[in-house]
Order: sequence, then C-alpha cells, then structure tokens
Amino acid sequence: MTAAALAVLLAAASAASPAPPASPAATPSPPPASPTAPAPTPYPSPMVTAGLANLTAAQASSLEAAILAALPRLGAPGLSIAVVKDRELRWSSGYGLADLENEVPATAASVYRLASVAKPITAIAVLQLAERGKLDLDAPVQRYVSGFPEKPWPITARQLLAHQSGIRNWTREEFHNTRRFTSITESLEPFKDDALLFEPATSTQYSSLGFTLLGAVMEGAGGAPFMDQLRASVFQPAGMESARDDSVFAIVPHRARGYFRHGDGTLANAPLTDTSNRVPGGGLVANVEDVARFASALQRGLLVKPETLQMALTPQKLRGGRATGYGLGWVVGRRGARREAYHVGGQPQVSSVLYMQPEAGVAVAILANLEGVENALLDLARQAAGLVAP
Repeated sequence: MTAAALAVLLAAASAASPAPPASPAATPSPPPASPTAPAPTPYPSPMVTAGLANLTAAQASSLEAAILAALPRLGAPGLSIAVVKDRELRWSSGYGLADLENEVPATAASVYRLASVAKPITAIAVLQLAERGKLDLDAPVQRYVSGFPEKPWPITARQLLAHQSGIRNWTREEFHNTRRFTSITESLEPFKDDALLFEPATSTQYSSLGFTLLGAVMEGAGGAPFMDQLRASVFQPAGMESARDDSVFAIVPHRARGYFRHGDGTLANAPLTDTSNRVPGGGLVANVEDVARFASALQRGLLVKPETLQMALTPQKLRGGRATGYGLGWVVGRRGARREAYHVGGQPQVSSVLYMQPEAGVAVAILANLEGVENALLDLARQAAGLVAP
C-alpha cells in the first residue's frame, strides 16, 4: 500500500467510503492467467457443507457464482475466502492452488501472510490494554518505550493507531527486507532516530513502522512480549489456532507459496522477504477462517467492549477538526446506508482483505497468493457481503 495513495484515503471525509488504497507496488490490470496456472477449481473446507446450511440456497449459489466469475479477473493461482453472517463464521472455501509447483490445492486451511490485515488485530490488542487501564492512548510513547528518542512534539498511541504520528513509512528496501530481526525493540532501530514528517495530529501518513512502535508500546504497557500478548488476548479468545508470527524459518503447516506476475503476465515465485521488521503492522500469518473468526469475535464482544469497538470504527480527526477516512486500525466509511470497516493488505507473496459491515453482523475475509490484487479482493468482499446480507 503506497503512502501517497493512502494519504488521500485518510483525508477523505467520513460521509462516504474512501477509495480503496493502492497496492504497495504499481501493477497493471491482471492479465490472463499464465499457461502455468491451471483454471482455479474450488476446494471446499470440511466445514463448507455445514456452513452452506446457514445460507439460503440462493445466497450460496450467488456467492459461488460471484467468486468463480472473479477468479479469471484476479489471475491468482490460489485464493481462500470465509464469510461471517449473523456474527458467526458460516462458510469458507478455497480455489485453485496454494502451491503451483507441487499442485497443492488451496483450501480454507491454507495459511497466508496477512500483510496489513495485521493492523486491525494489533489495534484491538492495544485497545484491550487501554480498557484495562494499562495504557493511556494519549500519553507520550516514552512512558512505555523509554528507549525511543523524544521528538520536537510528543507522539501518542492514538496517533500511531490513526496514522497521524508523523513517523515515515518503509522504504522500498525495507519493504523487501531480507534481514531477520529478533525482537520488536531491534526492529525500531532503522527508523527511531529519523525526523518526523510533520507535527503529530496535523496530517496523515500511512505508516507500518508506526505500528512497529505500537508493538513496543504494547510490550512496555503489558509487561510481556508482543506475540505472547497477541496470543493470550486475541488469538485464544477468538479461536484463531493457525495465527502466528510470520517466520521464513518455521515449519508452518498448510503454508501457501506466494507469486507475482511479470509485465508480460507470466507467473513467478515471489522473492524472499522477511517481515520480522514489521510484525505488528504486517508480519502475521493465518488461514482465512481464523481471520473471519477474529471478525466474529470482535462483533460478538469477545475481544473489546462495544463502546471500544465504536471508538475504533469512528473516523479520527486532525487537530483542525477535519475527519479522515481512518479510525483506530481500520479504514472506515459508508457503503450506501451501511457503515463499513476494512483493511486491505499487500506485500511480497500475498494480497489480503478483511471487510466488515458491523451493524449487519457481516464480515468477509479473502486471502490470495498473488501480489498486487488487494483492491480487487476488496471489490469481491463487498460483493460477497451484499449477497449474504442484502
């Protein structure tokens, strides 16, 4: 997701849904699938048969037709999707291949990088600490991270959550990082001494590095490593058994391979990228059902209080009073008469989206093992939500 594109998004008024953010790297419209990629075939997960009983026959048929129609446009080797209706996980399926070379089908159990879909998850963990009185959203971050240098103006957790801190985003080299960082504290080193781009709360700048600092704030406030807190406060209550930190060294069952397309449309293996430099904002993996379980648990009040969720999904304002298109960890706006909240993600190997219509009790999660199609996934997620909750 480019900083320039999302800066426009964040400045949009909340009266209408902001335009979807752009991919991290500019890509042309998806060309026809490469001859090396067979036509995607659905591989339903074991829960699909039971799940379909929770949708009407017409909804199930329309949903399947919409997905199959979208696959040629996406051009992804593999894709997994899960749907929440009435605040419960109701349906999931996989399409195509999670691994082209070994002809491994993509299923709802396939594990993908979440990319920036990690941000709403981290945001909820931060807000849990605030609920428990362990973290003041409006206190300077140095209260919790004493080693972070002071800047000309204080930076707060609320500003980090809303991309109003002035901390820069990653460079292209950092986006394609191959260095292994062993801790959140170590991952602060490349940017902690950099000047702010602006006085906090006076503008917006999308920043995955700002979420890295949020992870350090969590560790200071919660008194435990970031991933330990995430497992205890989010993954376990939501039943997210596949969710974990992304590691290029770990053996991760059902992990999908990732791909990109050359300019001529041919598929290639995505190059090695280590996301340990941005775990809180883009360094998690999970299967699509677990992403949907996160949305379900959130909507059912299992993770934060209803009033806290409302705060998270409220467009934040700059100091002058202008509302942005971003809440606390979520892109927020309206889709017709309904409020929507979502986050897309794009990084080497993957495109992702988690989309919610919270009042309707609907959520759609989609993960694909092709770079640069996250905005098309958002379109499909919106379409799917409209089919299951007209």
